[in-house]
Amino acid sequence: MHRQLHTLDRLASEEKGYPPLVFVHGGYTHSACWDVNFLPYFQALGFNCYAVDLSGHGKSAGRDKLNSFGLDHYADDVGHLVAGLDADPVLIGHSMGAVVVQRYLEKAPAKAVVMMAPVPPTGLAASGMQLALRQPEFVAEAERAVRGEYTANTVRVMREVYFSPDATMEHFAQFQPMVQDESMLVLTEMMTLAMRLPRRRPRIPALVIGGQLDMLFAANRLHFTATGWNADTCVIPRAGHMLMIDPQWVSVAEKIHAWLGVKLGLPGHGTRRVPATLAA
Repeated sequence: MHRQLHTLDRLASEEKGYPPLVFVHGGYTHSACWDVNFLPYFQALGFNCYAVDLSGHGKSAGRDKLNSFGLDHYADDVGHLVAGLDADPVLIGHSMGAVVVQRYLEKAPAKAVVMMAPVPPTGLAASGMQLALRQPEFVAEAERAVRGEYTANTVRVMREVYFSPDATMEHFAQFQPMVQDESMLVLTEMMTLAMRLPRRRPRIPALVIGGQLDMLFAANRLHFTATGWNADTCVIPRAGHMLMIDPQWVSVAEKIHAWLGVKLGLPGHGTRRVPATLAA
């Protein structure tokens, strides 16, 4: 029997013939991160939007055995959601979620894929070392955040790592209750991503988008992901890691919407060229 999964379904009030959008959250959080801005934004544009709590996250079952879940389990969660849709979706994954949608695409189709602030295919090691030099307090403070034991320093460090300098306490307050533990098995797998070659990469439109000031996965590492997918790339000025909550989220959403319109020829978008800021 499949694990009991919680999803957020945000259906458009008017059917426009657009493909459904499936949003997959990153590590240490859950689907609510999409519901602050992105789900209402794309729903208002006429897209049926779905966001899944991966196993052991948010309101989905499995929190008691979180450490037994791997990336393939998470990819199966995405497959379980997609199986209930009436058309191939556009997959939008953030951070760890970008790895999950790539793993899903080894086995099943999609109309397109958007990878936001993705974990590089080289794995977490290099990024982790870079982060340790820039913010040596992060590991200890992140452990406190996962336990819900926030101090003023915890808030400061987490805010600096996950958000742009433009983020206010209100932006961080939206994120704070979403923080939770992550599977040790998945973390181990992401440390060693470079040791596993992808089994399949479908030829579908792909976009890799990141923040100029992302402290977790630097913008200069986006090309590692983009190259393997022959993807368009986009760097959002002054944006941090949590692109869907950061003050620059509107720019991120607009770029994704424009790119989808051009690449998929969506009704109402005409035949405009991809904007120069989306060019690889």
